[in-house]
Amino acid sequence: MRGARTEVDTLTPMSVDPRSRDAVTMGPGADWSADVQDHHQTIGVAIRVPAPFSTVLQAKRAEFKDPLAHLIPAHVTLLGPTLIHEVARPALVEHLELISREVGPFPMALRGTGTFRPVSDVVFVQVARGISGCERLEQRIRSGEYAGALAFPYHPHVTVAHDVDEAELDRAFDDLADFRADFEVEEIWLYEQDAVSGQWRAVRSFRLTGEVPTR
Repeated sequence: MRGARTEVDTLTPMSVDPRSRDAVTMGPGADWSADVQDHHQTIGVAIRVPAPFSTVLQAKRAEFKDPLAHLIPAHVTLLGPTLIHEVARPALVEHLELISREVGPFPMALRGTGTFRPVSDVVFVQVARGISGCERLEQRIRSGEYAGALAFPYHPHVTVAHDVDEAELDRAFDDLADFRADFEVEEIWLYEQDAVSGQWRAVRSFRLTGEVPTR
């Protein structure tokens, strides 16, 4: 997930990795100077991968020596890390509540691995079913004040290794090649990043109550 009008899947406290597959350009009015940080919060919006699948993926990410394994829960990004002022939070919540009433629940299937190499040193678990549902949510969420120019086309995925050496990327790609997970996406989650530790935590869910798509 990080940034002001920025989408990123991996980050360190108060910083965005511009090489991230989800990086976007900053939107109008973005101000990253140190003196505006005090009343700002880095947030993101994502689909949370449920247990026991998330437990497996978190453990594997740590096994592949990814330093962010314990900071970022297993998820599919909808709005990458975005810096908002504390007074803008109610508007964000209202925005997400509206979207959650427009979009219905949908099935998701995760199957095997993919990679963004050589462009980005990322290995991920692929979203094999539920792509259109992710795209509907992402397009609605990343609009208005939350719009930005994506560095790459939106591609829903679950990162399992990022910025580790080639041998670990290869191992991640092979080890999870047979990974399978099926679950229903019934809600989206607002995440916050701790400014000191960099830890992401889910702070609020928004249940999808809109029209259920034809299956």
